[in-house]
Amino acid sequence: MESAIDTGDTTWVLISAALVMIMTPGVGFFYGGLVRSKNALATIMHSFATLGVVSVVWVLWGYSLGFGPDKGGFIGDLSWFGLRNVGLEPGPYADTIPHQVYMLFQMMFAVIAPALITGAFAERAKFSTFMVFTVVWVTVVYAPVAHWVWGQGGWLQSVGPGEGGALDFAGGTVVHINAGVAALAAALVFGRRIGFGQEAMEPHNVTMVVLGTVLLWFGWFGFNGGSALAAGGLAANAVIVTHVAAATAALTWVALSWYFLKKASVVGAATGAVAGLVAITPAAGFIGSWPAADGYLNAFPAILVGIGAGLFTYLAVQLRIRLSLDDSLDVWGVHGIGGTWGAFATGLFAVAAVGGASGLIDGNVGQMGKQLAGIGAVWGYSFVLTFAILKVLDVVMGLRVSEEEERLGLDASQHGERGYVFFEETGSLMPEEAATPAP
Repeated sequence: MESAIDTGDTTWVLISAALVMIMTPGVGFFYGGLVRSKNALATIMHSFATLGVVSVVWVLWGYSLGFGPDKGGFIGDLSWFGLRNVGLEPGPYADTIPHQVYMLFQMMFAVIAPALITGAFAERAKFSTFMVFTVVWVTVVYAPVAHWVWGQGGWLQSVGPGEGGALDFAGGTVVHINAGVAALAAALVFGRRIGFGQEAMEPHNVTMVVLGTVLLWFGWFGFNGGSALAAGGLAANAVIVTHVAAATAALTWVALSWYFLKKASVVGAATGAVAGLVAITPAAGFIGSWPAADGYLNAFPAILVGIGAGLFTYLAVQLRIRLSLDDSLDVWGVHGIGGTWGAFATGLFAVAAVGGASGLIDGNVGQMGKQLAGIGAVWGYSFVLTFAILKVLDVVMGLRVSEEEERLGLDASQHGERGYVFFEETGSLMPEEAATPAP
């Protein structure tokens, strides 16, 4: 029997998987630059560690739970444990690429989701507890939500009247709302950093933040474009609207910071770009042609998604500041609210000429209700389960480092290393001793 595998499609999805992989260290650099220098290495390590632990979880049981044979619309079973029955022929999710390539692509989405959450508890988390949390969260939160939205038989794919269900092209709900709301729960459970609101906690390396943003922006072309699962027009549309939305959201953040703060914030530009990327993610394969009559891409929906992303996430960050919530790196504001806006905007701007699904502007009023059902379900599930997981881990293992370790910095207290060495080596990791010459 002749194989149905298409080498062009397979190449594109493999490249896209590599692009998505580079996004996780991109998150590490983005977050690492935003924290104080004594926590830079530990913050980067959070993202780097997820590459290891989630990859192993995914091939053992995560992929099977997320995408395996359906169990009541909620989760898959374990018949694909250890990649059993996941071979090199096309699988149930793509006709022209090997099943293992699809699994690999989805692995990179599972990797980045818990890496995003780490920004909520940066500078105060025990590394050992974080590792256990990552395994549990991917298993009981991420995998079920992925199944709801993308797994065969998932309940959100048929929610509401009529055909179809909630739309999420590349992970606006599965990755970004899921991680953003989990970050909100984490910030509440972890509590504020020592000195929060009294001590300066400004970013120690904004150039690193920009580097992380560039890596994220670059990788996002695979994140969204690869979700077409084929090298064709849908992938091209996804890449174009992704870039336009990110650029627009970055400009929106700069404009807002310029208006309110009288300065064009570099961190604001970077944050805005990420917000735009987040918001366009669920919509990238459904918007672009507006009106849909001629079938050609139109930039206005992506621009509107970008403007909304910049505005709503900026306001969310200001609200977080007013509430004195120590979501250290604004994961909830950027990913939770950005993803929520993106999922809502998908229901507004989706046109059948692009991805085969219609939204409000294309005459399908009912799609808005389906999008709201998806948003509400993921908000509720992610918040409650994450809150519960963290509370249990706090009792069993403890979530936070000691006050002494937090003041010293997580680089030294958790990893016995420093991200930066400004003095001659003395064999000590204590900052005050490092400045004293060895006898």
